[in-house]
Amino acid sequence: MLSWLTLGIVLAATPLPSGLHERTLCVDGLRRSYLVYVPQAMDPTGPWPVVMAFHGAGANARQMLRLTGLNEKADQARFVVVYPEGTGVGPLKTFNGGGRGGPMADRDVDDVSFTAALLDDLASLIPLDPCRVFATGISNGGMMCHRLAAELPERIAAIAPVAGTLAVTPAPLPRGVSVMHFHGRQDGIVPWNGPNLLTPRFLTFLSVDATIETWRRLNECPEGGMVSEYENISRDGTFVRRHASQPGRDGAEVVLLEIEGGGHTWPGRPTVLLFLGKTTRDISANDLMWNFFEQHPLPGR
Repeated sequence: MLSWLTLGIVLAATPLPSGLHERTLCVDGLRRSYLVYVPQAMDPTGPWPVVMAFHGAGANARQMLRLTGLNEKADQARFVVVYPEGTGVGPLKTFNGGGRGGPMADRDVDDVSFTAALLDDLASLIPLDPCRVFATGISNGGMMCHRLAAELPERIAAIAPVAGTLAVTPAPLPRGVSVMHFHGRQDGIVPWNGPNLLTPRFLTFLSVDATIETWRRLNECPEGGMVSEYENISRDGTFVRRHASQPGRDGAEVVLLEIEGGGHTWPGRPTVLLFLGKTTRDISANDLMWNFFEQHPLPGR
């Protein structure tokens, strides 16, 4: 019997051409969609790495495309970008990354199954590399990345969430999963120390410190690590520290980018919404996460 991967490579003998494409599929009786961006000059024989980028709550796939600028990085580094679309009313969508209740839990959507179905569909369109499927996202989309690493580790090689912490309780992992987490100290939407008096009472999620400690424990990272600082070249009121664990199980690493003065923003990209806080220009999330992803493909394949 052909595996999902083999079947995908067979069906993707003529892969999607370069450019932006929209796909729809039915998952658990719901019509779901995603955008996929294929850079120019991709080797038609593959295999092609994939970065999935999950939008935040109250946003959508096209807004995530504009927010992150990941298409430009994909053109440079030669990987495919996928922008999944959440569920909700009109253009305002969310993902079930855990930790939600109230109006956000009216429909208990299984976005882990959606992601698995999306990858199956994508593998029928391109010569997807199953060892290099990665996930990033912001806010609610970052929480979705954490959930995928916890519940779909056989298909997600590594994750790099931005401004979104763990909102589920992970079970023991079958393998190590590398995590690079970006978070602003002055984030007022997903606060560093976890929910506060301004957080809607139906939302629950871990603090940044608890999130990082959970992943270090799950990945069996040894005690200690290294702290380094990035040069403060932009003078934009932010300062970035890098906290890196020692490698754990299967070489997994847990890296925290602590952005002093940073808000609920995408590092290296402009923001026009002042209430979200400052965005650092001292680092580029896109550059750092891709370097990290390249070092952490799925092991044992």
